[in-house]
Amino acid sequence: MLTRRRLMALSAAQVFAPGLLIGRGHAQTPQADYPNKPVRFIVPVAAGGPTDIVARMLGDKLSRLWGQQVVVENKGGAGTNIGNEYVANADADGYTVLFATASLAVNTSLYRSLSYDPVADFAPVSLVTELGYFVFVPNSSPAHSMKEFIDYARSRSGKLTIASPGTGSAPFLAEMLFLQTAGIQMTHVPYRGAAPAFADLVPGRVDCYFGSGALLPYARSGQVRVLASTGPKRDAAAPDVPTIAESGVPGYDVTAWQALFVPAKTPPAIVRKISASTNTALSDPEIKDKLAKSGYVAEGSSPEALGKLLKSEIAKWSSVIKSVGIKID
Repeated sequence: MLTRRRLMALSAAQVFAPGLLIGRGHAQTPQADYPNKPVRFIVPVAAGGPTDIVARMLGDKLSRLWGQQVVVENKGGAGTNIGNEYVANADADGYTVLFATASLAVNTSLYRSLSYDPVADFAPVSLVTELGYFVFVPNSSPAHSMKEFIDYARSRSGKLTIASPGTGSAPFLAEMLFLQTAGIQMTHVPYRGAAPAFADLVPGRVDCYFGSGALLPYARSGQVRVLASTGPKRDAAAPDVPTIAESGVPGYDVTAWQALFVPAKTPPAIVRKISASTNTALSDPEIKDKLAKSGYVAEGSSPEALGKLLKSEIAKWSSVIKSVGIKID
């Protein structure tokens, strides 16, 4: 299985290779002085949430690097499909950029019909962030480690419950992949959001929940127990917490991500410039620190590495979604 870290390590130097920098000797071409007007970031979710905040943070840094304003526009709805479709049909000139989430890889299998193709209709630019999840159980659980929980769940096949913020959500898919990979049967309990799901976990009304690092303070204060993280290696936010992979489910890896894409026919020179600038912005210690405080890891990439990541994520989630038999009209 392709690991995300390995993918992101691919050809980082390519992004900055001198032969790929645009505009040398061609000042009269549109690519040479890009951007010469404001650039739009299309965020396919509502304003005010974590994805919107990160987009504005990156946009502000790029505005300063380019000397041109990056305008963030929120086009949420239909599980990010409205914003995704908007960018797929936009002019391929580099001035309309999709600030995508992992839903771009998931939706092609989750929805019965899409008006865009996540591979054919977009050109990958750069990864922006990664965000892992953690496995939480109530204090009343007899399991004090992930290995103990797996054994416990297997001994009570189908009787334990696992909560999610809703069918099709990122934590739901992480949970379904865990059950599939570990060979465990549990009863899924969908909620309308993360808050009510976690609220029922604390008193033990449900047996397990996959949540973000924002919930770690509840574990540190003794209100719940954290058993594992979902990424390929231990999360910097809780380095003492083992991964699911090292707890008896080898190969398990779920990391949410955010990335930049542009319409498919955008000139390669412009794609390279946006990618190089994004990697420069993400290397800034101030940006790294701000993202880390929100649980994110700043993680730039080359366009090629992001393209490989997208294809591997589509294949992974297609298998999971097919196995649980869910489709959204």
